[in-house]
Amino acid sequence: MPVIANRMLRIRQGDRETQVTIRLFAPELDNGNWICRYEVDWPNRKRKTAAGGVDAVQALRLALQMVGTEIYTSDYHKSGNLIWLEAGRGYGFPVPPNLRDLLQGDDADSY
Repeated sequence: MPVIANRMLRIRQGDRETQVTIRLFAPELDNGNWICRYEVDWPNRKRKTAAGGVDAVQALRLALQMVGTEIYTSDYHKSGNLIWLEAGRGYGFPVPPNLRDLLQGDDADSY
């Protein structure tokens, strides 16, 4: 499946930065259900998984929320070292309602 979107985050550790690449793939039909695969290239591992839905839109929306959940519950976020545009502004991914208290910056303002 083709990559339909990607985003680069950064982990700042002292004066060094490490890139974290996030890739979203086009939703695809899989045994009668829709899935949307995504990858997160953390410094210590590449995580590949997928979200499923009843149609392509739901699968894509759930994949975005799963990425947001992974980011906001990561040790990199908790340490304050994970950055997208500027420190503290958020990462531009949604999360499910039960995690909205973790949102920061522009992400928190969008709810």
